[in-house]
Amino acid sequence: MLPSLAFFIAAVVLAVTPGPGIAYVVARTAAGGRAEGLACCVGTGIGGLLHVGAAALGLSVLLAQSATAFSIVKYVGAAYLVYLGVCLLMSKSAPATVQTGSTGARRALLEGILVETLNVKTALFFLAFLPQFLVSGPSVAIQLAVMGSVCVVLNTAVDVAAVYGAARVLGSEASGRRRAKVVHQVSGLALVGLGLYVAATRRGAP
Repeated sequence: MLPSLAFFIAAVVLAVTPGPGIAYVVARTAAGGRAEGLACCVGTGIGGLLHVGAAALGLSVLLAQSATAFSIVKYVGAAYLVYLGVCLLMSKSAPATVQTGSTGARRALLEGILVETLNVKTALFFLAFLPQFLVSGPSVAIQLAVMGSVCVVLNTAVDVAAVYGAARVLGSEASGRRRAKVVHQVSGLALVGLGLYVAATRRGAP
């Protein structure tokens, strides 16, 4: 029942492909430091597991077949991404040092869960991608749960690497503040762009 080599290779390639998850955790790292970025990675991982559970229970099928459900989740998720991006762009300063306050990390965790849970593309991805690797015999739900969990683990690992990379770029010296401002603004623009892209995505698009 273990995922095939072809599935694993495909999952790795898809995990390292830039998307809303990577953009969001980098943005959170720019805004609140490595601690918030890592907390956000945990949050997006939990959100991904929620989609895995939905796929295993057949909820993703319902979402894909219902134009109304698709539109509601898509536009709410897109609006939230744009909102987060605008908040970053309107922020007057970007911290150059890591913030360790538990309140910031907790909020980043909850926002990470919300962003990934509202990402309708994740639900449709599991629906379109995972069934290609199902084999006869074992329970379909168990197979979907295992393969979906592998995808979430790989995606989270890439997100964590992105957080450490962003934190390294920001640094802690005098020039770090200028670099933080640039990353802050670029991340905000990326989130706004991703939100608009998600809103413009037509039903059934890859």
